[in-house]
Amino acid sequence: MKQLARLREEVVSWTSFSRHLDDLNELASLGDSSLQQELEAEVARLEAELGKRSFSAMLSGTYDKDSAILAVHAGAGGTDSQDWAAMLQRMYLRWAERRGFDAEILDSTPGEEAGTKSVTISIDGAYAYGFLRSEKGVHRLVRLSPFDSAHRRHTSFALVEVLPQTTMDEVDVEINPSDLKLDVFRSSGAGGQNVQKNATAVRLTHVPTGIVVTCQNERSQLQNRENAMKVLRARLVELKQAAKADEIAVLRGEYTKAEWGSQIRSYVLHPYQMVKDHRTGHETGQTQAVLDGDLDELMEAYLKSTHAAR
Repeated sequence: MKQLARLREEVVSWTSFSRHLDDLNELASLGDSSLQQELEAEVARLEAELGKRSFSAMLSGTYDKDSAILAVHAGAGGTDSQDWAAMLQRMYLRWAERRGFDAEILDSTPGEEAGTKSVTISIDGAYAYGFLRSEKGVHRLVRLSPFDSAHRRHTSFALVEVLPQTTMDEVDVEINPSDLKLDVFRSSGAGGQNVQKNATAVRLTHVPTGIVVTCQNERSQLQNRENAMKVLRARLVELKQAAKADEIAVLRGEYTKAEWGSQIRSYVLHPYQMVKDHRTGHETGQTQAVLDGDLDELMEAYLKSTHAAR
């Protein structure tokens, strides 16, 4: 029913767009010069809307229309990398807010001195995964370190994972309850006296694959378990996608391992200001705007390049 409602909405939207175009053609065929200014304004509006629709048409992957689960992990760089992970967390939360998406932190491990070691965020909204899959990979930050007494320039790395948030009736993924190992423990993060006192945090281990998921941000053990199942299901979908991609690559004679590679994007704050995506070559000097969640240009450049490569 959810898929049916989504398809119906899409068909109605395109039908309305087509009808509006026909109406404008009829008005234009009248040859009334007094309507020219109004027609030009409507044509400009339709062209802008068509551009947006053409962009949305690029999001045609299996899970592109789904919500997403995004995880950020601090990499090389010590305290600076943990601070960088926290900056990326803020950036994606601000991006979700701009888009009108609902974002919820499912699990977070704070850094020793500052920032965060890792964070898992659920982002709910149409096409959230389609947009966010452009962010998957290693992100590099170059800046004058606020944690260095000599105020020297440091380079930090963080890994961003993006998973499709599938529904419980997803037929491609089956989770056998007997394959799960459940551990409960006390939450280590902030959340109030009850969270610290009771064993509400959940650790789920999927024995066949060895995937381990923890969730501890909710006061309820049941809610944490539901969130952990949501993340586990997303990771299993990604695992299946990776296996298919490797199989296709082998058939093409282009086998590559699914592992950390070089950075996909660099954020340089010193000695100059620039954000550059190394996959597309797209760059911008508006570093603060990007860190405040203005990612649409970078995402659009990536989606256009991958669409052209197909």
